[in-house]
Amino acid sequence: MVIKTRKQSSGKTQATLVERDKSPLVIKSNMKRAGREGKGFGSFLPNVISASRAKLGLTPGAFMKLGGTLLLAALAGFIHWYHLTLLFENDRHFSHLSNLEKEMAFRTEMGLYYSYYKTIIEAPSFLSGLHLVMNDRLTEYPLVINTLKRFNLYPEVVLASWYRTYTGLMDFFSVPTKMCWSINRGEGLAPVDSCEGLGDPAYFYVTFVFLLNGFMMSLFFIYGAYLSGSRLGGLVTTMCFFFNHGESTRVMWTPPLRESFAYPFLVMQMLLLTYILRTKSPSRTSMVALGVSTLCFMLPWQFAQFVLLTQVASLFASYILGYLSPTKLQSILVTHMIALAMCFLLMFGNSMLLTSFYASSLVSIWAIIAFKESFTAVCRPGIITWSMQGLAWVGSTLVLKFLLSTVLGSSDDAHISGLIKSKFTSYQDFHTLMYTCAAEFDFMEMETPLRYIKTLLLPINVLVLVLIAARTLRDVYHSLVHGDVAKTSESESELEEEEPELIAKGELVYHGLQLVAFFLLAVLIMRLKLFLTPHMCIMAALICSKQLFSWVGERSRLQMVVFAFLSVMAVQGVTNLQAQWGIMGEFSNMPQEELLDWIQGNTKPDAVFAGAMPTMASVKLSTGRAIVNHPHYEDAGLRERTKLVYSMYSRMSGETVKSNLMQLGVHYFVLEDSWCTRRTRPGCSMPEIWDVEDPQNAGKVPFCSLVNKDARPHFSTVFHNNVYKVLKVPR
Repeated sequence: MVIKTRKQSSGKTQATLVERDKSPLVIKSNMKRAGREGKGFGSFLPNVISASRAKLGLTPGAFMKLGGTLLLAALAGFIHWYHLTLLFENDRHFSHLSNLEKEMAFRTEMGLYYSYYKTIIEAPSFLSGLHLVMNDRLTEYPLVINTLKRFNLYPEVVLASWYRTYTGLMDFFSVPTKMCWSINRGEGLAPVDSCEGLGDPAYFYVTFVFLLNGFMMSLFFIYGAYLSGSRLGGLVTTMCFFFNHGESTRVMWTPPLRESFAYPFLVMQMLLLTYILRTKSPSRTSMVALGVSTLCFMLPWQFAQFVLLTQVASLFASYILGYLSPTKLQSILVTHMIALAMCFLLMFGNSMLLTSFYASSLVSIWAIIAFKESFTAVCRPGIITWSMQGLAWVGSTLVLKFLLSTVLGSSDDAHISGLIKSKFTSYQDFHTLMYTCAAEFDFMEMETPLRYIKTLLLPINVLVLVLIAARTLRDVYHSLVHGDVAKTSESESELEEEEPELIAKGELVYHGLQLVAFFLLAVLIMRLKLFLTPHMCIMAALICSKQLFSWVGERSRLQMVVFAFLSVMAVQGVTNLQAQWGIMGEFSNMPQEELLDWIQGNTKPDAVFAGAMPTMASVKLSTGRAIVNHPHYEDAGLRERTKLVYSMYSRMSGETVKSNLMQLGVHYFVLEDSWCTRRTRPGCSMPEIWDVEDPQNAGKVPFCSLVNKDARPHFSTVFHNNVYKVLKVPR
């Protein structure tokens, strides 16, 4: 391990450092004089509290309880923020990295997203930076693309505007925003400068990511407390999240990924949806808040549409079973439609939004509700009617989705269909294998449910789900026998007579169905357990619910049972936390640093590069050179460009590979031997993936192996170290 010694940079005195250590927090405060001003403030605060309590319509006791809940939620958020910051620093020693090392630490997609933040903050003005990312000439040379339309970059735009505003104000008032140091890296390496503080772009970026996810934990506490009807439920949700932290999030390792920005808004959206489901007549304000949170979830992440599809499906199932009124479901659907339309506009007409299964599903469910009389006219409400509605939803969604894709000529999400098809059949193609050969896109590993069992998260959720299912089946049986529960097919006034018991049941039914949907997603694609695990933590709060566990007895007995569960959970949970705290690393990637330094100093600013997708993101971020492929694999055109680039790792002839690169206008190819030889499992090395696509050349020596030994006659080697080799492509 390289030991870095923090050294004082020139211009800073030792006295400054001592004062800095003695004063961990500097606060400018305006002291109040005793007398009339103090009395005025003393009477003002109670008046504000009284007015707030009166506006909320709460008794003094209920208001104090709400205040206590919010205080505990804020504490949970602070602890999570500190936890994330600690893990991130321990893993990378981020405070001791140079600017180049910080950028290299953001690998693959992270580096691509961060590069646009860097572009905006380094531009002469915010508007000129925004123009550069909306007319980008570096990411898919020679194309000019609007990256705001393609890459869900609104988080970077917002953070860049905040950074420019912050540094501008601090410079105006001559307030220092960062402390810089000279770092001795040892082992004969040259010292580097490293900076801490919000004035450092990377520090500013990750700080706000962790603050947002600290706020997410506050929402989790409130969500658990609200769902269970007890602050103890909020504690259970929070503790379950911490005890299963490694299965719940990866923001501490990958801050710039889209889920780091989007998921907190999903938690807010689901909390608001729970409130709406629980409320007999939701206000317009609550529906607007639901729409805004839905929009904030969709804007940062292209995958949000699939999560919202599961939400709409769960709500529709609740409606079919009679737990959700048509009017309320239609209001929710309209809110989703408006949010989707706003997202479509803000994404400059991104066709993937309109051609998604989510968009088609919204229209299909709306139509089914509008024509519900047609279903009840065929036969009386029951299993046949429910099945007809379900089949109508599936069929109309599929038809509408493919019609829209055909009319709009969009095939960007075609790889999703191939990925799903490969999960249930032996279907394989180049793009599907690029996903399924990565562990995070494979089926859920068996170790994951075992880890859930050790922390009791899975047993608790199974118990809760069984109780919800038992009550639902009892209602369904009662409906089938007596025909008086499934009121969604009859009059809405009859449904309202069942309030509030039916609403309470419907809320639990929705959450149970959402849990099942997240479970299915996680089983199919392991990466999506990042939705399953947090929702399991939320559902665990229901062990504090008197609605489900009234049979345990009085409140004190239920609390004792909950604390007993928490005590057993803590045995493995604390071990998991200690394992996380024990991760001590230090980022260093000298081969890539040598590569980037060579590119910066030995190639022209207009040089064009191709290579492995993760490396290309780093090349664009740290050198500003144009690239032809990158890690954002969701665009159909980009997938085909990457396929041409990756012909280097096929068994094709050198002439074909060179022709492919020249077709893209590539000047230099960055060859990594590991991409030629690496094999995550049988059939998953790059040459084997190409054998599926190019069977006529199967059995030949991969071209990457030949060119790694001698690049001639097709290319010439202009740089190499023990990891990378740069090949110059002839003009």
